[in-house]
Amino acid sequence: NYFLWSPDGEHYWSKHYPYCGGAFQSPIDIKSELLRFDPTLRPIEAQNYNLSPSEQLTLGNNGHSGDLPHRYTAAQLHFHWGTPSRPPGSEHTVESRRYAAEMHVVHYNSDKYPNMTVAVDKSDGLAVLGVLIDVSFNPAYEKILKFLNGIKYRGELVQLPGFNIRTLLPARLDEYYRYDGSLTTPPCYPSVLWTVFRNPVTISHNQVLQHLQNPLTNMQNKDRKLHKKTLKPPQNNNKNTK
Repeated sequence: NYFLWSPDGEHYWSKHYPYCGGAFQSPIDIKSELLRFDPTLRPIEAQNYNLSPSEQLTLGNNGHSGDLPHRYTAAQLHFHWGTPSRPPGSEHTVESRRYAAEMHVVHYNSDKYPNMTVAVDKSDGLAVLGVLIDVSFNPAYEKILKFLNGIKYRGELVQLPGFNIRTLLPARLDEYYRYDGSLTTPPCYPSVLWTVFRNPVTISHNQVLQHLQNPLTNMQNKDRKLHKKTLKPPQNNNKNTK
């Protein structure tokens, strides 16, 4: 839909998807004066993230690319990045700083729901790990970034061999921000328990130029024009308090 990708697209989302203008919306600007230490939170445990080379992951282009209360199963991994005209591309910001990119590992509540499709609009349906990405060399990300050239157009999929997804996460899984939020794109369901790691991971400047700043194309456009990417601006933190 054009309104999703127009320069002011995110400002029109709430007209078509009411949740986008409601409470518990993501992303947010993480500010130190609003943080409260919770001693009950424990380090994130990433289990079964090490996939053998014989197992295949599917990487796709959809056109926009702790101590948890339930058991969550990983269902999707995707990136958010900028363009040459808007290089910083993270959705969450820290003290108003936007990072080069952001990776999301999306999980659904497998204690209560059979899959992500069923869980996506439930208040306790999803948990997302957010990883902020800074610029510096990191060979671990080459395993997945090199496949992005194979999904330039919307709707394309590419198969890549399994690898240890844990290597894409920060070394320390005990330092993170936690809040109740939403999907960052329509329909913006307030169904996400967000965990944003305090320490960013790194990718090299060449990796940014080669993989993350090549604009994606919306193959639904007959003339295959490059679509305009939008970033949902940080939302009002006051709406994310229960």
